[in-house]
Amino acid sequence: MLENVIYEKDFAEIMKKSIQDVIIHFFSIEQNFGILCKIEEVDFTPELPEDINSDFRPLTLFFLAGYTFETARIEDGLLIFEAGFGADNYGSIVTVPLISIMQIIIDETPVLINLSVYKEEVQKEVVEGDEPGVKNSMESFLNNPENSKFIKK
Repeated sequence: MLENVIYEKDFAEIMKKSIQDVIIHFFSIEQNFGILCKIEEVDFTPELPEDINSDFRPLTLFFLAGYTFETARIEDGLLIFEAGFGADNYGSIVTVPLISIMQIIIDETPVLINLSVYKEEVQKEVVEGDEPGVKNSMESFLNNPENSKFIKK
């Protein structure tokens, strides 16, 4: 079933790699393109004024051409570019997680569609002195018979 695939971490990684490969290819041939992405996962630095922010829809299209295309790059699973917004061309650096890109578009035609809906779980940081975390980690370690060689007798 489709649901069994689209929620898988492995499928999300395949989609993320495909998105990255397509974008890198477009960079190499200097092909302008658009991305339709989940706006809730997009970061703007500096933050956009509320009157501009409120105009965005849950799925928002950004077109990378001209200066925006020239500034675009991929770093650590993120597409980063500079863009101007609103009548005053308010400048901001836009950071989009690759997995948040739902479509890559050329001339109004989708050339890649991301069907993945996998969400990474945020791992709880283990704080120094966090005994339950240390205890669970040690229990896991000791439960593996292969690890017995690492224990001093």
